[in-house]
Amino acid sequence: MAQPFRTTPQGVTARLEPQERGLLRRLFEDVVSMVEPEQVASDDPLEQLMGISEDTGTPPDPAVHRLFPDASPDSGRAEEFRRFTERSLREEKVGSLRRAAMAVEHDPVRLDEAAAVDFSRALNDVRLVLATRLHIDTEEDAHRIEQVAASVAVDDVDDAETYMSVVYGFVSWLQNSLVEAMLLGLPDLPEFPEESPEDPGAGRPE
Repeated sequence: MAQPFRTTPQGVTARLEPQERGLLRRLFEDVVSMVEPEQVASDDPLEQLMGISEDTGTPPDPAVHRLFPDASPDSGRAEEFRRFTERSLREEKVGSLRRAAMAVEHDPVRLDEAAAVDFSRALNDVRLVLATRLHIDTEEDAHRIEQVAASVAVDDVDDAETYMSVVYGFVSWLQNSLVEAMLLGLPDLPEFPEESPEDPGAGRPE
């Protein structure tokens, strides 16, 4: 049975069953196949160097569109933004997803600070894709899916939507545990001396 991420001296660590790690690896790889940018079509060396994309249309797949939403309600501005940024954004996502896929090859899954950020981003991208496929648009939708996921065992799943609901619940649980472990690992904020009511300037430099 999966054990959530916890803060350890070696980094944030989770113990997952082999089938759970295999599932995560497949999910990460599936999202990579969805978002990996194609070769730059432009013949302009500068555009190739800067990663400027010529194909700037809205992604036809709603899940990919959710990963790369329009930056502006104005279609012209949104297209221009995509032209200059979408390729680099896709490459960043692919990098995080691939590093996360490599991380689940090990047992336990142990992440340093940078790897934890990558893993959290990868889990979030998987959740967004699953949320789109499950038509989760509101908190009520999310609650409905959570109830479905909690009411059935994986071995009893007999349809695609229920299976995706269970996977969505697992990914959400794992991401929440990772975020909590990352927050616990943050250094404490410095304490500042309290000012005395009788001396409002106490503790302030002259």
